[in-house]
Amino acid sequence: MTSTETHSSIGDFDFFAGSWDVRHRRLRQWLAGCDEWEEFGATTECWPLFGGAANVDELKVPERGFTGLSLRLLDPGRGEWTIYWANSRDGRLQPPVTGRFRDGVGLFYGDDTHEGRAVRVRYTWSGITPASARWDQAFSADQEQTWEVNWIMEFTRRPGRRWPRRRLAGRTPPPRPCTRP
Repeated sequence: MTSTETHSSIGDFDFFAGSWDVRHRRLRQWLAGCDEWEEFGATTECWPLFGGAANVDELKVPERGFTGLSLRLLDPGRGEWTIYWANSRDGRLQPPVTGRFRDGVGLFYGDDTHEGRAVRVRYTWSGITPASARWDQAFSADQEQTWEVNWIMEFTRRPGRRWPRRRLAGRTPPPRPCTRP
């Protein structure tokens, strides 16, 4: 993707394929004027799907006793990604966020509730390099007038397995001839 491209495309999340160490910083209380952060570690493993038009990652957080799952799907007609999240604590798929990358930053928005209060949610992907990336989540309770970042994840690539680059869209390997023993 070029730095001025605003239409999301296949492969936007290719950077995330593989294994990562994750450092979390999370506000202890959200939308409460709190500035006390808790920190904890995790690992993430991400698998590309649909030739780069989707991926799944599993987040393992043993310090907090849960795992999480993200599913990212590209709508090529709209040029937007939709991201879904679920965790092992409640087993429910959370409301999605939708958006795209622009100038190397991914912004994704959705609607949700927090403690019975309607909120706008924003995920931001930034600082993307071959060895690192940053994700944060922010809530707005005032129709996007102000945002409170409440969760930050700093990803560092783990040595070892990394998935191969995606195949070009529409290209499939030639069929193998059948052989009999």
